[in-house]
Amino acid sequence: MTSVSTVKTAPIAGQKPGTSGLRKKTRVFMGAHYLENFVQALFDVVGCGGKTFVLGGDGRYFNDRAAQVILRMAAANGAAGVIVGQGAILSTPAASHLIRLNRTDGGIILSASHNPGGEAEDFGIKFNMPNGGPAPEAVTEAIFARTQVIDGYRMTEAQDVDLSRLGRQTLGAMAVDVVDPVADYADLMETLFDFSAIRAMFAGGFRMRMDAMCAVTGPYATEILENRLGAPKGTVVNATPLPDFGGLHPDPNPTWAKPLMDEMMGPHAPDFGAASDGDGDRNMVVGRGIYVSPSDSLAVLAANAHLAPGYRGGLKGVARSMPTSAAADRVAEALGIPAYETPTGWKFFGNLLDAGRATICGEESFGTGSDHVREKDGLWAVLLWLNILAVRGESVADILRGHWARFGRNYYSRHDFEGIPTAAAEAMMADLRSRLSGLAGHRAGGLTVAAADDFSYADPVDGSVSSGQGVRLLFEGGSRAVLRLSGTGTEGATLRLYLERFVPGPDGLAGDAQAELAPVIAAAHEIAGIAAHTGRSAPDVVT
Repeated sequence: MTSVSTVKTAPIAGQKPGTSGLRKKTRVFMGAHYLENFVQALFDVVGCGGKTFVLGGDGRYFNDRAAQVILRMAAANGAAGVIVGQGAILSTPAASHLIRLNRTDGGIILSASHNPGGEAEDFGIKFNMPNGGPAPEAVTEAIFARTQVIDGYRMTEAQDVDLSRLGRQTLGAMAVDVVDPVADYADLMETLFDFSAIRAMFAGGFRMRMDAMCAVTGPYATEILENRLGAPKGTVVNATPLPDFGGLHPDPNPTWAKPLMDEMMGPHAPDFGAASDGDGDRNMVVGRGIYVSPSDSLAVLAANAHLAPGYRGGLKGVARSMPTSAAADRVAEALGIPAYETPTGWKFFGNLLDAGRATICGEESFGTGSDHVREKDGLWAVLLWLNILAVRGESVADILRGHWARFGRNYYSRHDFEGIPTAAAEAMMADLRSRLSGLAGHRAGGLTVAAADDFSYADPVDGSVSSGQGVRLLFEGGSRAVLRLSGTGTEGATLRLYLERFVPGPDGLAGDAQAELAPVIAAAHEIAGIAAHTGRSAPDVVT
């Protein structure tokens, strides 16, 4: 027997979702009423009665308990059903696929993506719409508004649902369908890529190292790479998802995936290396002796997507976030297709994908994806790279050099200054914004500012406008620097400084990115006054 009660509560400050949902320290979510308040606000906004949702997460600490709370609340609010990954596990792209495959009314994803996990670390929750993509700002703002006036939440009093057992169970009048979290996603990948060609490449001795970083991609990569494609057992390392990610920082970049980088730059490196993050939506790609920046990866994938069965009909367009380098734009121009520049946040790509205006999208923050789902997808990007390598029969280094020779090279880097006191970071950005109108003609670091603005985006599909998306410093000669505060952290502020310089091929093949970008770095620091405002003269992470 089950019963439903309404628990009295009061608003809790700070439940404003960021670019990827609500993220806080795990112990904050574990506090009295915190998770329940947000979930009830979510259900109040999107509606729950008679609806079906997808539920799952990346397996971080508190994932399992949060899933049980959400199931009991969904039943209490009249949901017809919830499709949940076995063990409450689902990668973010797999959750997006299940939403679309089953035509549900949306999904709740439990993840703080690439942030560390554990009781003392980070947790997160976000809602994805019926198209499989992240909720737009209008929905997240409505949820936040509801959290500010909430006075009660509905809860079913019942035993935990056995999420280890596949199949249908019931919670009150609500159906709970526990599904294999990997199978449907893996089947989708088989429709997009030439598994026969990739399988033959592995059979021919091709060696790969995939670092799943003790996060959710492990089971997906093991099933697809080792079981379906025949990669040798042990190709996937750190393959078991752990609540604290084994103490690793599950962010696939050269800093946090250093063991993989060291191996790929060593004398006995495999042919190909890759890593994915906490919830499976990000990727890092490395060739033997050569690192592939996310911006270059997006451009190479766009230029070669036609080699994969799922994209042989050509691309409808390419979209990138504003901080991402313009390398993909040059590919789009050569292909005669549109190129779109959007704010940071995958939700901005959703309208373009749904309207059939874009096929492949990417962000410099190690996120790439296509219209197969409405999220970035780390393993998808890795498989497309494998498909390209199998068909072309060249190394990663050869493919990159050939790409730069044809399109030129956009030297690019991101410098992250983490844990800055929020007030100091916001004061720096406010001061910089106040001076934008007078920066044209200003010289710094040997460069002259051609224009400066605060990026604003008018959605070409629905006409919505998003302002204040990042300060751009555009220099004469085509170099640029972008500054913005990240919305994915849980403590203090992270200043992201993006740096770009274009060199036409073949002149741009051999340079070191940081050396080539030195004048842009110096100019950005001087104009923004980073050291004066933050006390930092060097970044914590360079990618």
